Formats: sequence, C-alpha cells, structure tokens
Amino acid sequence: MEKGNYSLVTEFILIGLTDQPELQLPLFFLFLGIYIFTVMGNLGMIILIGLSSHLHNPMYYFLCNLSFIDLCQSTVIIPKMLMNFLSEKNTISYPECTTQFCFFTIFAISECQMLAVMAYDHYVAICYPLRYSLIMSYQVWLGLVCGVYTLALIGTAAHTSCLLKVFFCKENAINHYFCDLLPLLKLSCSSTYLNEVVLLSFSTFNIIFPTLTIICSYIFIIISILKIQSSEGRSKAFSTCSSHIIAVGVFFGSLAFMYLQPSSVSSMDQGKVSSVFYTVIVPMLNPLIYSLRNKDVKITLKKVIERTF
Repeated sequence: MEKGNYSLVTEFILIGLTDQPELQLPLFFLFLGIYIFTVMGNLGMIILIGLSSHLHNPMYYFLCNLSFIDLCQSTVIIPKMLMNFLSEKNTISYPECTTQFCFFTIFAISECQMLAVMAYDHYVAICYPLRYSLIMSYQVWLGLVCGVYTLALIGTAAHTSCLLKVFFCKENAINHYFCDLLPLLKLSCSSTYLNEVVLLSFSTFNIIFPTLTIICSYIFIIISILKIQSSEGRSKAFSTCSSHIIAVGVFFGSLAFMYLQPSSVSSMDQGKVSSVFYTVIVPMLNPLIYSLRNKDVKITLKKVIERTF
C-alpha cells in the first residue's frame, strides 16, 4: 500500500497500568512518593560526590553517572504516568511519544552498560587494590564513560530511525504506561520485521554482554573475598556484593523478560508489570544499594549533616 492510503495517527492513548478508576488515586500517591524518593536519593548522591573532594575518584564518578542516569530515566517516565493517573483521557502526541521513547532508550542502554562498567571497577578495586589508581586512571575512566554513552546513542539512533519508518493507522491505544517499542509495534499497520530484528540484536547485546561482564567480575570478586582471613571482613564484603547482585538481577531479569521473549508468547499486561521494575523500582533502590551501604559515603553524609545542622 502507498503512504497516501493510510489515515495516519497523530496522537496515541496510553492505557496505563490499570483501567480501574478506584486504583488511580492510590497509585498516583504511591508513584509520587517513589518519584520524590528517587529524585532526592539520586540528586543527593550527585551533590554529595560533587562537594566531597575525597570522593573524587573513578569509583564514585561511575556512581555519580549512575545516579544521573537513574534520575533522568525516572523523570522521562514517571511525571507523564502521574498525569495519566489524574486524567480521564491519557493522550500523547506522536512527536511527544517518539521523544519519550528516544530518551527512554538512551538512559536504559546507558544503565545496562554503566552497571557492567561499575562491576569491572569493583573487580579492579577488590582484586587489585594497590594498582587500582594505575589501572583505573582518569583516561580509562573517561574512555569507559564515553563508551557507555556512545553505545546508548548508537542503539537509540538505530531504534528511532526504524520506528520513524513504521506507519500507524486506526489503532492508537498503547497498552502501556509509556511509549515503549513493543506495544508501539503491535499497533503498526506496516511491516515491523526490521524493527524486531534490530530490537532483538541490540537487546541481546545490551543485556547479555553486560550480564556476562558482571557475572565474571563478581566470580573473581568472590574468589578474592574468600581469601580474606577475617570472617568479619568476608561477611561485610559478601553483604555488599549480595546487594549489588540483587539489584543487577532485578534490573536485567525484568529487561530480559520484556525484550528477549518471542513476540508470539509475550504479554503486554505482564510486560507492564515487568517494566515497573527497571523504570521505577531500580532507579529508586540504586542510591540505597550502591551508596548507603558504602562506608565512605555514609561517613561523608554524616559529616555534611553535622556541618549543616
């Protein structure tokens, strides 16, 4: 069919998490609280690392970048979700939808790769503590961070350029709470084969490669921890590693459930629940898991509070 034969969609309707009216207000307050906590936690971490000179090393620069990514990711998703809880008709224009998808993809890919880079950084810090500053120099840190954002921009450009070639007509109700790729493709009235190939290729790379990097890093970390003579030291190290592994497992597990399933067996209702974990829950938990369980951060935070009050 020619492009002129389509009645192209100019706006979409976001169905949201639920269509039950009695749940809209409770969910609004729940996600408002989560968003406030997420913004305070991640923004506070960025400010704390920026103001504390003894936290100016690659380990905390990576943490600062992760907080920035989480802050942006939640801001791309949650404010629109909150507006939809209070609106009778949850509409979003085609340009707004494409823009939201574009920024979501940038920060989602960035988080995948940043978690892998941080796992490698932890491996170097624990397994080679005396050579850490030599291995993780400023040039290496800058190269890794630039690599993370470069991969994110390449993936986003590929997904967005393919999405712009898809036609939408008649159906405009997105069975999701934000403009994600899979629910958008289900509304297409043109071929989505190229989009699905690109999605599977980039999803596999951005989920499997970081997961393998993290697993390998933590295997070496655990081996190194087992060599620690002090049982107290081992328990503290295992406690920190276990919290990191849980956060990473929840993030990549929910991503894999959403994007690595065959389209024939995937369910959007289950996918929406899975999406809540990597778009809402993990950005809220990361400041707690990666920061407040860190001795240096807790000491610095205590000093700042004492100095302030």
